[in-house]
Amino acid sequence: MKTMSEKHKILLVDDDQDLQKLLVMRLEAAGYAITTANSGEEALARIGIERPQLVITDMCMPGMDGSALFEAIRSQHPALPVMMLTAHGSIPDAVAATNRGIFGYLTKPYDSRMLTEQIERALRFSAQATADTVAEDWRRDIVTQNAAMEDLLAQARLVAANDASVMLAGESGSGKEILARAIHRVSPRHNEAFVAVNCGAIPDNLLESELFGYVRGAFTGANKDYKGLIREAAGGTLFLDEIGDMPLLLQVKLLRVLEEREVRPVGSSSSYAVDIRVISATHRNLETEMAEGRFRSDLFYRLNVVTLTLPSLTERRDDIPLLANHFLKSVAERYRKEINAFSPDAMDLMVRASWPGNVRQLLNVVEQAVALSTSPVIPGSLVQKAIREFEDIVPFDEARRRFEAEYLTQLLKMTGGNVAQAAKFAQRNRTDFYKLLQRHALEPALFK
Repeated sequence: MKTMSEKHKILLVDDDQDLQKLLVMRLEAAGYAITTANSGEEALARIGIERPQLVITDMCMPGMDGSALFEAIRSQHPALPVMMLTAHGSIPDAVAATNRGIFGYLTKPYDSRMLTEQIERALRFSAQATADTVAEDWRRDIVTQNAAMEDLLAQARLVAANDASVMLAGESGSGKEILARAIHRVSPRHNEAFVAVNCGAIPDNLLESELFGYVRGAFTGANKDYKGLIREAAGGTLFLDEIGDMPLLLQVKLLRVLEEREVRPVGSSSSYAVDIRVISATHRNLETEMAEGRFRSDLFYRLNVVTLTLPSLTERRDDIPLLANHFLKSVAERYRKEINAFSPDAMDLMVRASWPGNVRQLLNVVEQAVALSTSPVIPGSLVQKAIREFEDIVPFDEARRRFEAEYLTQLLKMTGGNVAQAAKFAQRNRTDFYKLLQRHALEPALFK
């Protein structure tokens, strides 16, 4: 028998109070943790607060009926299984719902044994159903109690079972690499390598040789063979972070690797077979990047078989106290300091903050507060100081945008609006230079 903390959570939706009470008694006696809702609208609200592992709903209810509730759940929580309870007269509707993806249905009166069997099948299907510690170890680095995050993790676990390419979207600092590692950990490739590459952190002229490798003598300084990160990931997972920053020329070469499953090192005439699963991530809007010619559509569709979008920290504020205390414990242990709590005003500041840097910024704030604290309880003043210091720093993309605009403006002033001369100073061809000017809405004629 499972303990209270291990019981599978089932949401029971029925407007018939007598039948609802009878089913609750039966299911609780069978060892399940039951939450009830009297309508479809109330059920959706409850799912938003605490995600169950299974929804059992009556078909015929006033307002939002069982079929409409299923459609809403499928839209918002596609990995959450739904079972339908129906009277004989509405069996055709239940069958039709089964064809649209509902897990199953039972007719009234219910056979207790069949009900339990259906529930167990549904729970085995649910990506959230496994409660043993070993199976849940895959998500050990993801601290959450948020319903949207739980639903995201359910989808991540489902997609991890196959080799479909996954695109992780979300703001910087929201935890895309942590999720990528979790997907790898629960995938069939978990015993092989996980190789992470930040495409925005490696200079363009080095990214090709880092990814594809090179042979001795391929260029100055290549004094030995290097097989590259793609071959390092052979059999496992290659995580391409900030894929939107990859130069167009390398996008073409990466697409060829994914299509042909072969990689050719720089300077080599031989290719090597590679078997990899690719997870990519970006904070950019790649559809905009494609429209503006900075990202190839064929590579996008190759990488974007499944998209998982991480919510920002402000979209999961209920996780902030949980995350802050988790970080506090680990950072205090690392710093060997006896600090065990935040003051109420410190926690209130964190819950209400804007968090442009998301979870990464929260960790930074906690770490700074721990480093400076002289008492077992971190005061609000230290948290406020750390938050303000971070907010004075603009994101990298914004800093680069400002620099580019100022740099281009200076060049146009120096050359009196002469684009050919300005492009020469910048060591860019005129076509690329014009694109930069268009990006920043700079008109050369204004500088003449």
